[in-house]
Amino acid sequence: MHMRLAKLAALSALLTVAALSSACTQAAPQTEVPARPAASRPDTAPPASALASVEVTSFKGKPLDAVSAEPENSIKGPQRIDIRKYRLTVTGQVKTPLSLTYDQVLAMPAYQKVTTLNCVDGWSMTYLWQGVLLKDLLRKAGYDRNAKIVIFRCSDGYFTSLPLDYLVTNNILLADRMNGLKMPPERGFPFQVVAEDQVGYKWAKWITGIEVSSDTRFRGYYERMGYSNSEVPPADK
Repeated sequence: MHMRLAKLAALSALLTVAALSSACTQAAPQTEVPARPAASRPDTAPPASALASVEVTSFKGKPLDAVSAEPENSIKGPQRIDIRKYRLTVTGQVKTPLSLTYDQVLAMPAYQKVTTLNCVDGWSMTYLWQGVLLKDLLRKAGYDRNAKIVIFRCSDGYFTSLPLDYLVTNNILLADRMNGLKMPPERGFPFQVVAEDQVGYKWAKWITGIEVSSDTRFRGYYERMGYSNSEVPPADK
């Protein structure tokens, strides 16, 4: 009798272990591994009313550089744009060309991320950037998915390009804020391209025009002077 009870108890224990094992397997399904580092995935930005009134110096434990500390090396110096007359155009291979006011751009969903700008002159600056996703602007214009590049034109006459696929898959920002504050004219107001993982001359400032194109032979301002168009930062960044 005791032997029979012992066998029944052992069988019951095995069934219980099997059931628990099955439950644990179901409770911990396989999760998708992000295709890119978390740094390329922006956070949803807080509402304008929640933004800092003073410049923030760190974000989620990451120290930030002071906006005023960035060296000035633009081709014609800081630009002063009359925002009342400003329009951001999105043209080229699009179904609906856009001409947006500053406020119309800001009305789109905003995101933020910490990203480092690496200049070919040898300096680097890390900021908390906030702005709209360039892919949202492109979708708003109905961009041609078969296009290859996006050309950026600036108020000082500067221009450069980036691959369309890079902009879309990496959630690249068109920023209007740095370290929680509205971007100052010295840094690129109203908008700067946050071309993460790209050399500094790809970070176009004072953006006035965005053009979707298939002209892979296009070269930007510095690229026409012999700078690389491969959009790859120095190996020792």
